[in-house]
Amino acid sequence: MNVIICAKVIPASSVTIEIDPATKCMVRKGVPHELDPAAASALEEGLRLTEKFGGVVTIITMGINDVTIGIRNALAMGAANAIHILDDALAGSDALGTAKALAAAIRKEPFDLVICASESSDSYSGIVPGQLAQLLGLAPLTFAKEIAVDGKKITIKRQSESGYDVVEAELPALVTVTSGINEPRYPQLKGIMAAKKKEIKRYTAADLGLGPAEVGASGAKEKVLSVGRPRSRKAGEIITDEGDGGKQIADFLAELKII
Repeated sequence: MNVIICAKVIPASSVTIEIDPATKCMVRKGVPHELDPAAASALEEGLRLTEKFGGVVTIITMGINDVTIGIRNALAMGAANAIHILDDALAGSDALGTAKALAAAIRKEPFDLVICASESSDSYSGIVPGQLAQLLGLAPLTFAKEIAVDGKKITIKRQSESGYDVVEAELPALVTVTSGINEPRYPQLKGIMAAKKKEIKRYTAADLGLGPAEVGASGAKEKVLSVGRPRSRKAGEIITDEGDGGKQIADFLAELKII
């Protein structure tokens, strides 16, 4: 089984996220990076599947040069191959542009299964996996808390508010996993040393057959128009209970049309 992991490398958890007022984008250059913990869970699930059924795990990510450290970490965990989509022409890509780049890179690789995090830990949009499944013509199995494969059939337990749903599909397919699906392994010294020698394949937008009408700021269909701080909350109302506190609260909620 050949598994592809779409992994995002994000500013480290120790970094205070800042927004560039000129570009209205998150500042990513010049700050420490790490493999997104949500992506690490997706990678762990891919590694477990290949350890059980054979095959290899390939990690694909898109980003600036700084993300190499996260790619090396994924290789140290056990990924056999790594692909880095790296090109200034991709800067400013929206979710769809990102999905187009990832899909083009995936098409160059043999695969049975694509695994993504349900959403990244820096932007929390959760849009890219669905777009990616559509572009690749794959069945999307989302919010998996457990994965089982039997021959060409894949079954997941899909997390829901009331428990879980059982969802099945034929391979190849795309699965998004929840962060609680597993406990990602820590890279061992042997894996860390081996990761230093593994090649990271790099693609530009041109390598993927993508032009400015499809990716980058010029190809983006969604744009951030403004960025600002949320409005300050008004001070709360203090009610002194002198025997009618319940009525005062009820009147207050009724005024807000909550009850």
